[in-house]
Amino acid sequence: MDLIDDDEPRPGGPTNAHDFTVSELSGAVKRTLEGEFGRVRVRGEVGRVVIARTGHMYFDLKDDRSVIASVSWKGQVARMAVRPEEGMEVIATGRLTTYGPQSKYQLQVENVEPAGAGALMAMLEARRKKLAAEGLFDAARKRPVPFLPQVIGVVTSPSGAVIRDILHRLADRFPRRVIVWPVAVQGERCPADVVRAIEGFNALAPGGPVPRPDVLIVARGGGSIEDLWGFNDEAVVRAAAASDIPLISAVGHETDTTLIDHAADLRAPTPTAAAELAVPVRADLLAHVANLGARLHRAGTASAQLRAQRLRDLARALPRADALLATPVQRLDRASDRFAGSLRALAQRKALELNRAGAGLRPGALRAKLDQRGERLAQSAGRLAPALTQSVARKSERLTTPRFAQRAQAAVTRHARDAAEALKALDRMHRSLGYEQTLARGFAVIRGAGDTPLTSAEAARALPQITVEMRDGRFEALPVGDAPKPKKQRARAAESDPKEEGAKPPSQGSLF
Repeated sequence: MDLIDDDEPRPGGPTNAHDFTVSELSGAVKRTLEGEFGRVRVRGEVGRVVIARTGHMYFDLKDDRSVIASVSWKGQVARMAVRPEEGMEVIATGRLTTYGPQSKYQLQVENVEPAGAGALMAMLEARRKKLAAEGLFDAARKRPVPFLPQVIGVVTSPSGAVIRDILHRLADRFPRRVIVWPVAVQGERCPADVVRAIEGFNALAPGGPVPRPDVLIVARGGGSIEDLWGFNDEAVVRAAAASDIPLISAVGHETDTTLIDHAADLRAPTPTAAAELAVPVRADLLAHVANLGARLHRAGTASAQLRAQRLRDLARALPRADALLATPVQRLDRASDRFAGSLRALAQRKALELNRAGAGLRPGALRAKLDQRGERLAQSAGRLAPALTQSVARKSERLTTPRFAQRAQAAVTRHARDAAEALKALDRMHRSLGYEQTLARGFAVIRGAGDTPLTSAEAARALPQITVEMRDGRFEALPVGDAPKPKKQRARAAESDPKEEGAKPPSQGSLF
């Protein structure tokens, strides 16, 4: 059935054309378009790219004059080796179909490949410049790799030859503990797996059940640029740059370069070279340590020999011990020869002095000295009485002179006046400090039995009678607790005891 009738109907006349519904016409167009363009390859520049929450990808293919809407379903996106990015020149393979609800046709893309290596490299260079401008490739932020790490983390495929080469090389050089994080090293899963491995190693806590590596190795064997494209992913580069653990990149062969090589702290041309950069050669270290030990031994021996020789040279410049001691020995010999004679002469001299001193201690000599001293004492006693008499006479004569008497009288008068003034001052102080002055100001002293002053109301209430002393005299009073009796009680008391009738004696008072 033809969609277009070549016979032009006459105006107002009858026609045999079929009346299509909208859906019939849309389906007919769809079948015609898909039958004519069953499978096509379209070359163009990628326009805007949108990934829906369902995982489907919608993007535009354009050239300088036209635009074709394109769609890739979730399963097709997962199988793409290279995802289309805006501005990328690609060759899209798929089927041309229509989308009836919007009356538009679109290209259902099954695969996308760069339109030549030049386009892919251009996109790679643009990404490199962008990340370099952010400072991710700066040499200042790169950290040194530990000289001898205890634990090495390896991010690679667990089934390839790369991990075997790394383990074999580490065993040859310096065996270390290795923790492998298995990842896909190409394809759609590669970027996400590598990012998850780098972040997972960095998230390990030091001292935890799984030891935290001291250095990381991200490794993969050689391949085409499409095979290595996962390591050019922006998320992988950012994860490598943000790693707190020093990272060695060993992706591809020596001539292969990926963006992770620029972000890593150290680049190795091959995975085997990465193992060589991670650890030193144990045999070389042992030889170096042995060499240093030998050098230290030789240096110590040479230093000791040099000092011993210097000591011997200095000893030759010193005099001999017998020469140094010859003169003191001779002086000691001469002194020892004179020692016995000197002791005998000293003993004889001391004995002579003792005899001389003992001659003056004989009884006759002592008695003569005693008699001599007695005579001198008797003479002094004979002169003492007249001397005392004369002294007393002179003193009496001085006391009887008018001048001395006047001086004595003046001194006595002055002393008496000073004593009187001091007595008056003490009296004034006594009066000012005495309680009588306090009474003169309106205060009183309460006394109890035995004329004892009372200092509390409780003590006063406990007594039957108290004495109140004021400025001009004393009087007796009753404590506060002894209130006067009612009239009836006083009357009954007066009948029984006439003495209770009437007022208190004139000599007594009341505090009330």
